[in-house]
Amino acid sequence: MYNKLQYISQGESIEEQLLNIHQALDNGCDWIQMRFKHQKQKKIFALAEAVKFLCEEYLANFIVNDDVHLAKQFNADGVHLGLTDMGVAEARAILGKTKIIGATANTFEDIVRQVNNSCDYIGLGPFQFTKTKKNLSPILGIEGYESIINKMEQSKIEIPIYAIGGITLENVDALIQTGIHGIAVSGIITESERKNILITQLNEKLYGNVIV
Repeated sequence: MYNKLQYISQGESIEEQLLNIHQALDNGCDWIQMRFKHQKQKKIFALAEAVKFLCEEYLANFIVNDDVHLAKQFNADGVHLGLTDMGVAEARAILGKTKIIGATANTFEDIVRQVNNSCDYIGLGPFQFTKTKKNLSPILGIEGYESIINKMEQSKIEIPIYAIGGITLENVDALIQTGIHGIAVSGIITESERKNILITQLNEKLYGNVIV
């Protein structure tokens, strides 16, 4: 089963990105989603090459945000697609059956559509307000996750659900109770001055104190 903690990379430069990713890996996060928006292709390629190397070194999953062709070019473990990105079916045709394809959802209807197109996991959110992403979809809160996951159970839809969007350490226990598989976080790790302690605490909550 997929890792329960995903780190979505942050940084305005290649150097900032690599520092943040390296620190996340070094302190126990083994799933990296590379997100490097609005950059020249040359810089994106250079970062992808370095992140691929780092993830191989740490035996971590390397997922590319949005860019299916980049994921294929660097033989990444997979891609994560937003609601306005390339469709899952088209991405699957390009990447093949063995690659991980994650898809964003904001509603139960989004999940049904993405699952019907054979995605591997869902990033469901946003949980609450986050300044990491512009043009936020409607905020779900705990009640939103409970409602959507309840509809999934009634419809017998089984797929790993990752909560995303403004999650803090204090929110994790309540989110786990809704039935999610894991969380995808960004700012909480990037901005932490004690990443080793934070990532250990997140993993302990997500895995129920089982050593990962």
